[in-house]
Amino acid sequence: MSVEFTLDGRAVVAEPGETIWQVAKRSGLAIPHLCHCDRPGYRPDGNCRACVVEIEGERTLAASCVRQPTAGMVVRTAGERVEKARRMVFELLVADQPEPPPDSTSAFNGWAERLGVRASRFVRSEPSPAADRSHVAIAVRRDACIHCGLCIRACREIQGNDVLGMARRGRRSQIAFDLDDPLGASRCVACGECVEVCPTGALLEAGLVDGRGIRSIWADRSVASVCPYCGVGCQLTFHVRGNQLIAVDGADGPANRGRLCVKGRFGFDYVHHPHRLTKPLIRKAGVPKRGDELVDPANPHTHFREASWEEALELAAGGLRRIRDRRGSQALAGFGSAKGSNEEAYLFQKLVRVGFGTNNVDHCTRLCHASSVAALMENIGSGAVTAPFEECLNSEVILVIGCNPTVNHPVAGTFIKNAVAKGAQLVVMDPRGAQGLTRHAALELAFRPGSDVALINALMHVIVTEGLHDPAYIAEHTIGFAELRDHLAGYAPEAMAGICGIAPGTIRAVARLYAKARSAMLFWGMGVAQHVHGTDNARCLISLALLCGHIGKPGSGLHPLRGQNNVQGASDVGLIPMVYPEYRSVEKADVRGFFEDYWGAKLDPRRGLTVVEILNAAFEGRITGMYIMGENPAMSDPDLAHARAALASLEHLVVQDIFLTETAFHADVILPASAFPEKTGTFTNTDRRVQLGRQAIDPPGDARQDWWIVQEMARAIGLDWRYGGPADVYAEMRGCMPSLRGISWQRLERESCVTHPCTDEHSPGQAILFATGFPTPMGKARFTPAGFLPPDDLPDPEFPLVLTTGRILEHWHTGAMTRRAARLDAIEPVATVQLSPALLARVGVTAGGLVRILTRRGEIIAATRAVQGMPEELVFMPFCYAEAAANLLTNPALDPDGKIPELKYCAVRVEAAEN
Repeated sequence: MSVEFTLDGRAVVAEPGETIWQVAKRSGLAIPHLCHCDRPGYRPDGNCRACVVEIEGERTLAASCVRQPTAGMVVRTAGERVEKARRMVFELLVADQPEPPPDSTSAFNGWAERLGVRASRFVRSEPSPAADRSHVAIAVRRDACIHCGLCIRACREIQGNDVLGMARRGRRSQIAFDLDDPLGASRCVACGECVEVCPTGALLEAGLVDGRGIRSIWADRSVASVCPYCGVGCQLTFHVRGNQLIAVDGADGPANRGRLCVKGRFGFDYVHHPHRLTKPLIRKAGVPKRGDELVDPANPHTHFREASWEEALELAAGGLRRIRDRRGSQALAGFGSAKGSNEEAYLFQKLVRVGFGTNNVDHCTRLCHASSVAALMENIGSGAVTAPFEECLNSEVILVIGCNPTVNHPVAGTFIKNAVAKGAQLVVMDPRGAQGLTRHAALELAFRPGSDVALINALMHVIVTEGLHDPAYIAEHTIGFAELRDHLAGYAPEAMAGICGIAPGTIRAVARLYAKARSAMLFWGMGVAQHVHGTDNARCLISLALLCGHIGKPGSGLHPLRGQNNVQGASDVGLIPMVYPEYRSVEKADVRGFFEDYWGAKLDPRRGLTVVEILNAAFEGRITGMYIMGENPAMSDPDLAHARAALASLEHLVVQDIFLTETAFHADVILPASAFPEKTGTFTNTDRRVQLGRQAIDPPGDARQDWWIVQEMARAIGLDWRYGGPADVYAEMRGCMPSLRGISWQRLERESCVTHPCTDEHSPGQAILFATGFPTPMGKARFTPAGFLPPDDLPDPEFPLVLTTGRILEHWHTGAMTRRAARLDAIEPVATVQLSPALLARVGVTAGGLVRILTRRGEIIAATRAVQGMPEELVFMPFCYAEAAANLLTNPALDPDGKIPELKYCAVRVEAAEN
């Protein structure tokens, strides 16, 4: 209930839960504050007393950040008594501040200056503690710390990392990392939340300070944009000096609420790396292509020569045009990028379909959630998430399977941790065992790799046989329940325990917990999708949610966490071989007729080849020309020796990128493109939020905007394209994409973010989908029974272990960007393979020693890292290190529906290697 009271002589109204400080801010009054942080999620603490106000009739001054007004209260935010108290607070704190301060522009120094406190009558209570420069990204100056506690709240309550705390007692107390360790030796994940909220400069970005630990670099302008890494889609602010990106802060976007991870905060200096491509390059005459070819990215001139844009575009487009005219459209293919904008992805798929005359166009969704999308389209009629990840804050139960959000989607992981802190029950199901969410979990299931279907079917068996399903929901919103019920009869927990490795009692406990919850979210990732039975895995998860009615209501839903920043958007706009924009089939005559009219061209009626199929066709000589924009299949595809040989066999390969990637080694023409902070465009995150990324700096040298390059390639092929910029492309997209009908470019410029589908300019968009039905012919979702099938490449005496691959926190995808971000690469500079201590002992190697990792396809050498809680038969390898490329080992066997390779499972042998 709202409350009316008097603030500085005028009547004001406080909304329910508002504090005096919040009402004052809303009324245009500035009250000093140090321990209070006006950012989402931060509770007021009231310990610094800088924000005190006078309340009529009360003897003591009150901290306005924690005090809520009552009806009729009379509050004064200024006056001699209040100002004297505030000045005393600051004078006491100034006495303990170093001179000069670590950040002269800090909030503390700003308030002290406004209050006229420039010196102190008091002396420092303790000797100044030494600076801590042990961390590559964060500089620590405890002599400037005022013990406001903001960094502790940031670490514990917002990010959920529990690294920061208070150590010691009385006047010797200080902020501590873990057990009072140096920051660089602690468990700190370098999210930088503490740096952003520190009011004094006791915590600063290391790249902004000089040798004395004093800030010496400031921005001259700031630009609101979006993060280019994972699918979370954090909004952020680029701070720029000249044309140099110097720092990044989190912004209050709907997906992140001001939070960032280590990549989003400290991972942008790659844009200024000396390896950046700044001129078009053409392969030198007489330089052959080989699958095992290596080119030094710092010196591409051993293999390539510089060219003008005119020459490069004519050679690039001309080579593709000649292949099309000589061998036909099916001899060409293109890989677009989930790192680029929606507009770039739309133009690229249109170029391949209209200019090349083929549907052989795909992108990294094929290596990501292709199987999830196949199952979602089949069973609920939509390939996107049904609810945003933030809905977990309204969940009673959260199931996390086959994903590691604290590493792969760190900011989404913070919301899951926040939900547990609010009382949600978390179940973590991960074959790798202990992960970042495990300590927050009520139950942990380290099931056997590849046994997902057996485990999920056993959960559903319990739900059905114990009558825990929702008959009313099933009757109203689904079809196929009887077939599923009959199918599940053979999947009792007792029968499946030997396959999945989970005790029947634990399976029953999880099934009951999920089924009895009034609201439950289900998150999954690549661990579910990247299998030959990935579509079956996703079918089972969809059926699990449908059984209990956990779709279409607050705190409930299906959420496959999307891997890349725009993999959702790139798929939405048709950058996949079997559908046009909005997932409309290329094989349906009426759909094809619409796009033929819309684009003014005859279109191929056959679905195209997928990523792995395209490279297989290239290896076999059926595809001889490719255009690859912003993708690196020479690192991301399975069985890399085969993939690289396929790329090298192409008659004509055009690569458009910002670095000389492993894929570009095999190119005939390389076109220098723009990095994320150098472009403007829209991006769609894992929540279906369409967000506007804004250009902050100019591309280096003669590098160009990606949309411009694609348009010039189209024009050189013979298409009369005349877009004036991304806004023009977006307008064309809206004309063929009903989900964007209510999201104009102008609206995005105003609001920065709108969720799709959105029916009109006044609608906020639909965050939670399918409350009343599904976009299927009958309006109902489908149960699709799935039987257990083993992985394709099973262990045997020669290869007795299981290899699984993935990402690590500091590096992203194939490492092209993050391996060139100095602080990220300094934290994780060496390729490591993760093993259990018991397996390390069996191999005869100590942690840090080298091992040889061998599969049926290849071998690599890497350093070892011991991971407690990891199953002894499992080996984990990140795929971002070119010097030890994990995908030289992986299995290219495909899921028959999603056409995704089995990157998460293959037989492997590990043996000691000589140093």
